[in-house]
Amino acid sequence: MNQKSSSSAEHQRLIENLSKNIPLEQWGPYLSERQWGTVREDYGYFGDAWNYFPYDQAHYRSYIWGEDGIAGISDFFQSLCFAVTLWNRKDPILKERLFGLGNNEGNHGEDVKELYYYLDNIPTHYYMEYLYKYPQQEFPYEKIRSENRKRSKMDPEYEILDTGVFDNNEYFDVHITYAKQDSQDLFIRIKIQNRADKPAGITVLPTLWFYNRKRYKEGSVKPIIEDYNKTTVKATHHRLGTYYFYFEKTRATFYTENETNMQRVNGKPNPTPFVKDAFHEGIIRRKNVKSLRKSISGTKFAPIYNYTIDGGGEKVLYLRLSNKELNNAFEPGFENIFATRKAEADVFYETILPSKITPELRNIQRQALAGMLWSKQYYHYDVERWLTTSDGITPVNDGKLYGRNHEWKHLKNQNIIMMPDKWEYPWYAAWDLAFHCIPMASMDSCFAKDQLLLIMREWFMKPDGQLPAYEWHFSDVNPPVQAWAALQVYRIEKLQSGTADITFLKKIFHKLIINFTWWINRKDARGNSIFQGGFLGLDNIGVFNRSIEMPGNQVLEQADGTSWMGMYALNMMDMAIEIAMEDPAFEDTATKFFEHFVLIAEALNEHGLWNDHEKFFYDILSPAGSNPIQLRIQSIVGLTSLFAVSVIQKEVLDKLGDFKKRMTWFEKYRRENKRFWPNEEGKNGDSILLSLVPQERLRQILEHLLHEEEFLSPGGIRALSKYHEKNPFAVTIDHVDYSIQYDPGDSTSNLFGGNSNWRGPVWIPINYVIIQSIRKYGKFYGDSLTVECPVGSGKLMNLNQVADELTRRVISLFERDEDGNRRIYGKYNDFYKREENAHLVQFYEYFHGDQGNGLGASHQTGWTSLVAQLINELNADSAG
Repeated sequence: MNQKSSSSAEHQRLIENLSKNIPLEQWGPYLSERQWGTVREDYGYFGDAWNYFPYDQAHYRSYIWGEDGIAGISDFFQSLCFAVTLWNRKDPILKERLFGLGNNEGNHGEDVKELYYYLDNIPTHYYMEYLYKYPQQEFPYEKIRSENRKRSKMDPEYEILDTGVFDNNEYFDVHITYAKQDSQDLFIRIKIQNRADKPAGITVLPTLWFYNRKRYKEGSVKPIIEDYNKTTVKATHHRLGTYYFYFEKTRATFYTENETNMQRVNGKPNPTPFVKDAFHEGIIRRKNVKSLRKSISGTKFAPIYNYTIDGGGEKVLYLRLSNKELNNAFEPGFENIFATRKAEADVFYETILPSKITPELRNIQRQALAGMLWSKQYYHYDVERWLTTSDGITPVNDGKLYGRNHEWKHLKNQNIIMMPDKWEYPWYAAWDLAFHCIPMASMDSCFAKDQLLLIMREWFMKPDGQLPAYEWHFSDVNPPVQAWAALQVYRIEKLQSGTADITFLKKIFHKLIINFTWWINRKDARGNSIFQGGFLGLDNIGVFNRSIEMPGNQVLEQADGTSWMGMYALNMMDMAIEIAMEDPAFEDTATKFFEHFVLIAEALNEHGLWNDHEKFFYDILSPAGSNPIQLRIQSIVGLTSLFAVSVIQKEVLDKLGDFKKRMTWFEKYRRENKRFWPNEEGKNGDSILLSLVPQERLRQILEHLLHEEEFLSPGGIRALSKYHEKNPFAVTIDHVDYSIQYDPGDSTSNLFGGNSNWRGPVWIPINYVIIQSIRKYGKFYGDSLTVECPVGSGKLMNLNQVADELTRRVISLFERDEDGNRRIYGKYNDFYKREENAHLVQFYEYFHGDQGNGLGASHQTGWTSLVAQLINELNADSAG
């Protein structure tokens, strides 16, 4: 860590935690935003998670594998949780969690229908800020459902801003801010602003509760929250210890138990007089109010504040959660802790972000990185226990015992993990997590490395070496990007700190060898170095579902599966070389992966995946006893061939004599036998380029990539070429017709739930890898290779300039233009041009291939936060 960065208070905290071998703070934003509708909570017969535990039951059924809430926090074992509950005096239920549609309710699958924003956060979570916008009219639950039911796949989603509830500014801005005194002492500020011009009422319940572990763990000691005095409760847990929750004076407090209302579920008697929905019943229907007010203990607690806020006015509420027993929790001047921690956050970001960027870019970066930090979530899933136990509602059944994930009984996860989106995807995905670690490394490289190593551990990785894809189907296959991500994280840390963590590379290298071997043994069906893998994270990219087993012994040989493996082999070689510079024992391993790469490069280029007429790589469907069929779809499936590229400097080769000797012999042997050779030597002999794509084919692919009527959009590279807008691809297989065409917006197919679309939109992680790869080519070729960009413009650029141009296009999606519009917001820009909303940025899952508006998950600050790293790289010379 350089001297400037290590001087910040936040960096000092990170250094102190590292010295204690603590990669994680005890308290953080570890509460999910959706626990209902997850695989973990599905104990049904048919694997229908969305219908087994829908939103409408979440307020009266307790969870087994985690908790959820709005702007919530918990300790890292999620024993004790805190979140904000609200009521606008009109809704039929308390606003205790974010509302959204289940997969079967939305015309484009599941989708959150709320407005909320991650405004700030730092790695130790000593400062966190969150904004929730709460309508003053009755929340339009049924209107959103009914309108989306009416719409087809060809229609856009019906969003909350379409309902009119935010018209005339009739809403509250609810700012929730956390500032830590120390690791176990947190101040909480809830500021509620009435954005309307007339008074409006709101009820606020700052809620503290214990996760109900007793439901799944027999013999566990029941925790308790109990009265301490009129403005304090005491929370006692056998593992966590004792905490005190301090709050401002109020006329009423409620206790209940975090237990399912069994009477509502199945008519059986409740285990306790007060159950999970007691606050809803007491506040809204005035049921059992006297008893609730008289109660003095439980596992869920909330003080109740009723406010009427003038038009344009605000109310501020302070609370404190601490392991300290205090006579006066709110001493004069206590509010200064928020300004102090905010100032420390500002200094922290000044040290890691480029110094000479515009305030607009700094705001985008800050919110992108804040969202990445807010995405940390407690994730708990013991597959064996889940398969063999009941939730108390549905008995253990064969549908579950032999259904989803039954072959993953070894998987026993209980960790804090970065989620793709804590509402839409409140579960980790193997390749998403790898991308998350890159922006995380710029803030907290220790945590980024820990996450990459975590998914390699024996309670994640299958004994045969397969990595879990995601909880809906752990056996699906994601692209093997972990080695690439590990090198990215290693290099970011090395650049920032000047220290090379070779120990980290060694630890992950050993585990990656096991996973690489799994790929070689399981996904090369014909032993010809052409790989399969199924959908490979790209959902509907194929003309048919690439994960299904094709009839009649047909084999789908995948250009992207092969290219990803070429990239994997090259990444492993690069990693082995880096380690071998300090530890010669790894040198022959570098040779092994180099030779793997050569064989894969040969297969990609020589075994029918390249179409010399159309100058593109395609998947091949090989029916038994028939000629192979090229699936001539111009998509990122073919562009992945650009990803496997590395440059080895001469001085490195000179230090690795055995590696150099073997490379020289192998080249001579293959050239003498007229075999494919992927290497290209620099003009001055000072470097060697290793690439899946020879220079001529690189030029040809770039002509597609940089053509605005093909892949190049104003906001980056499309996932499917616009060429297919007028030229759909169709194929008939076993008398079944399949077709695909350019589809730049929401998905119009049902593949993989229909909630994401790879047939035309722009995806930030793929753009990031493309840009990184083109920069490597640019480093090698310099000005000796120029291309027209955009094609037809007459403007020639070297590849470094091309990478910069692509970077600027991606960043432009998020920037305000001269009229105050951001392309990500499309038709909703009027709302975001209001003064109080002008600074707000959301990080969507993907972006319209022509217009640039955000689509899919609205808080995918997992991999979409890579835009922050793109801003860093474009402004590298001014880095803090």
